[in-house]
Amino acid sequence: MAAIISDKFRIFNAKQFLESLTEGATDTSAERTRMYFFVGRPQPWKAYLEVYGQSGGNFTVGNEIYVGTYGSTAFRATIAGVYDTALLLSDVFPNTTSTPTLGQTIQETADGGSTTTGVTASAGVYRYATEEIPPLPLDNQTEKLSVYDEIIAAKRIGNAYARTVIRRYNWDTVANPRFDMWKPDYSATPAGGGQVGKQTATGADAIANAKFYVMNSDYEVFKCLYNGEGPGNLTGQDATEEPKTSSGNYNAATGIYTESASAGYIWKFMYQMPTDDVLRFLSSDFMPITLSTAGSTRQAVEGIAVAGSIDVALIENAGANLPSGTTYTSIKGDGTSGVLKIEADGSGTITAATVETRGSGYTYANVLLTNGNLFQDAGLTTPIATPANAVGAIEVVLPPQGGHGSDHELELNGKRVMTNIRLTYAEGSGDFPVDNDFRRIGIIKDPLNFGTTTPCTADTRSGLKAIKVTGANADFIPDEQFEQTVTGGTAKGTVVSWTLDQGSTTAGVLKYVQTVDAHTDQGVVRDFESNGSNQLSGGSSAAAGNVETGYSGTLLGSSFSSGLATPEIEPNSGDIIYVENRRLITRAPDQIEDIKLVIEF
Repeated sequence: MAAIISDKFRIFNAKQFLESLTEGATDTSAERTRMYFFVGRPQPWKAYLEVYGQSGGNFTVGNEIYVGTYGSTAFRATIAGVYDTALLLSDVFPNTTSTPTLGQTIQETADGGSTTTGVTASAGVYRYATEEIPPLPLDNQTEKLSVYDEIIAAKRIGNAYARTVIRRYNWDTVANPRFDMWKPDYSATPAGGGQVGKQTATGADAIANAKFYVMNSDYEVFKCLYNGEGPGNLTGQDATEEPKTSSGNYNAATGIYTESASAGYIWKFMYQMPTDDVLRFLSSDFMPITLSTAGSTRQAVEGIAVAGSIDVALIENAGANLPSGTTYTSIKGDGTSGVLKIEADGSGTITAATVETRGSGYTYANVLLTNGNLFQDAGLTTPIATPANAVGAIEVVLPPQGGHGSDHELELNGKRVMTNIRLTYAEGSGDFPVDNDFRRIGIIKDPLNFGTTTPCTADTRSGLKAIKVTGANADFIPDEQFEQTVTGGTAKGTVVSWTLDQGSTTAGVLKYVQTVDAHTDQGVVRDFESNGSNQLSGGSSAAAGNVETGYSGTLLGSSFSSGLATPEIEPNSGDIIYVENRRLITRAPDQIEDIKLVIEF
């Protein structure tokens, strides 16, 4: 069965995303969606190999693993980290596409393949990654849980920080000399044949792919209604004048800019970007569609839009033997009041066809040039006889539904949304640490406050656990693993941030993550305990300190009770609707990150 998912469906989804941010009477209304931008993954990217059925001892960091025969193996790598049920790998050989197959036997060698150590295991899930080549995110439940484990912090995406965006086309007669004109009937020619499509002047086969609008030097956006196309010229002509609302060629009543040149461009003003939109959402590739707010230029354009009004007519066939000079004719169809002005030379050949009266209500339109349809006056009261041998044809270009300027997202193909999130130092009173980096960004829909069923509404939320430490003999190091002996075994975590208390060299706040890959002990990820006797010990720094069990209060965005703090986001709550793995993004105390994230629906 022949079917398509239309661009309108994608545009609808983009609109719904933005509308969901403000729906409902209050911020806690069930109709409202609370979107949060998050950063995560402080630890480096390395290849990951799940192992099971291990025998012969334990794998050792620095040794190599391989499958088959060492000298001719299809997969070999160096062990960079050892977990209970997985290995981190580096230096994958012979190339980045080498993989062990599920269930394949993994062997270990400590001397370049001369002998094996006797340690073996069966290969499970494998994912290649390095700091330069992050792994592709997976769309499954296991991946979702691991993403939550590694969230550092999240920031609310408000209506002011999200916009529909479209491809950016600057007024630049070198980079963009020619534009497509807006028309409702562009289409591709299918490979199977059976129909003939219609391309734009620049070769696009759909309005969604066309270059039919421009941003001028005043951040005003104009839509091209006519580009000089005519008989024998299906590709139009180059633009010569920058359209501006400040120009004498601009008609404020209709929003139309007409080039001075004969048969020149006709542009429709759509909106001017406010300064905040320029700063937040204008990028090298995309530009925002501004919101329709009170007093905005977009709202004014929407106010003068007329459904079914006609602005452009194309000469399809210049013809011959028509009445010379200036004549007028009505636009036939289901609309009313449309009138065209026609210019013909001494041979009765059409030289120009322009809209005299735009009319309204047209969803189809025709122009008849036969006897009884041409008039001397724009009021169409004095007919002019048309010879029987007169020929010619004019195409009326219909506007989009609602008229030009009535629905900016639909008319400009706004199927992308950009969020702009600025991370200002350690904002959120420390929710975003500045002494570590991150490698993952994404969006969570409707996460819950920790330990509750209440949706998060605060501007920032921490995803990290924290410990108030006292008596530290050295500084803990970001990304090192630290431990504490607890009831039943050993609690393990990876340091994300270590911040000394003001004026102290031994007391501070240790923020950390725990994952099911790296921090299990006898199959369990164990919680750290509020026990002042059992030390916290860093694996690389040799730092040692104790939980300050008597401390309860708020520090660096974390709320402590007996020296321990939970995350502010309930683990695995809400829906992760976007994830992007990246190379590391470093942070610093004097640094602001401005992150523009574009989502295409």
